Amino acid sequence: MAEQVNPQDADPRSTSLFAATAAGTDSSPRRRGLKPEEQDAIDSLPQGSALLIALSGPNSGARFLLNEDRTNAGRHQRSDIFLDDATVSRKHAQFIREGGTFFVRDSGSLNGTYVNRERIDSHVLETGDEVQIGKFRLTFYGAHA
Repeated sequence: MAEQVNPQDADPRSTSLFAATAAGTDSSPRRRGLKPEEQDAIDSLPQGSALLIALSGPNSGARFLLNEDRTNAGRHQRSDIFLDDATVSRKHAQFIREGGTFFVRDSGSLNGTYVNRERIDSHVLETGDEVQIGKFRLTFYGAHA
């Protein structure tokens, strides 16, 4: 299962602390227009899969296909979703597919995982949800039924 990390035990040389940012008083996820190629990628998703599109961070514009039952995200080079930034823990979060439902689960990360600007332990994902892992903001898109 997930390794629990006590923030007081964290090595400040390997992980930077940060807080989730808020955009004014609006707590809804940031929305943006999709590029045609992003919309095409979403429209062509295989049944039972999903797509994450990076809104911000060093990988801005990157797309990550979720087509396995478990997809690990973190700063470790062997992560399925490699997010190379000091604000991301080595084993930060997991994207889990059960049946036709996806959810994200924090893996005991130092800085936490956020969905729509709220810190979560585990959260069922819906199309348009914004997942924040460190400095990275990823928008979730599920395959159309």
